[in-house]
Amino acid sequence: MFRILLVDDHAVVRRGVRAILEDQLPGASVAEAADGEAALAALADPYDAMVLDLSMPGRSGIDLLTEIKHRHPSLPVLIMSLHGEEQFAVRALRAGASGYLTKSTAPEQLVAAVTKIARGGRYVSESLAERLAAGLGDGGATSSPHERLSDREFDVMRGIASGKSVSDIAADMRLSVKTVSTYRARLLDKMGMENNAELTRYALEHGLV
Repeated sequence: MFRILLVDDHAVVRRGVRAILEDQLPGASVAEAADGEAALAALADPYDAMVLDLSMPGRSGIDLLTEIKHRHPSLPVLIMSLHGEEQFAVRALRAGASGYLTKSTAPEQLVAAVTKIARGGRYVSESLAERLAAGLGDGGATSSPHERLSDREFDVMRGIASGKSVSDIAADMRLSVKTVSTYRARLLDKMGMENNAELTRYALEHGLV
């Protein structure tokens, strides 16, 4: 039936999700990867769908998603994250995801989502569909400040809010310290903020870290 690649850094989560998929999708073959590099290596083999966690150590999930879609544009990717839809879903869909679920989702929804994207469809909840429609209707005027950031600026903000130094963020993102500093200056300007403390407070209040 379906060949699915499950990418999550927590072994317990992988085991649980794999058990659900193999139980509810008879004949499904589920492979596992514990990080981004392992996922990219695994994609040397063909898959019908990928289930990807956004919050893994090292490079950001959005950055990894972007690279996966660049290398394998036809591969459907379902994001499954601890973060609620309001924090990451729109950004993930813009980066090429075929669907978004939180880890509190019922097993039946997970199975339905994987089945739908593997068959070429897209999966979003009713609340997310309404959010997307509202954004289109008002031209994004009601979006939160962080939703106006580029993916790189967003990743830098999350790194700062997590207490990482500019050099640590640069290493994770495989960029120079100068480039990360430029992104920091841009995002501070876009957010109308003066320093890292304000960014950190905002990120914590909005559940971005």
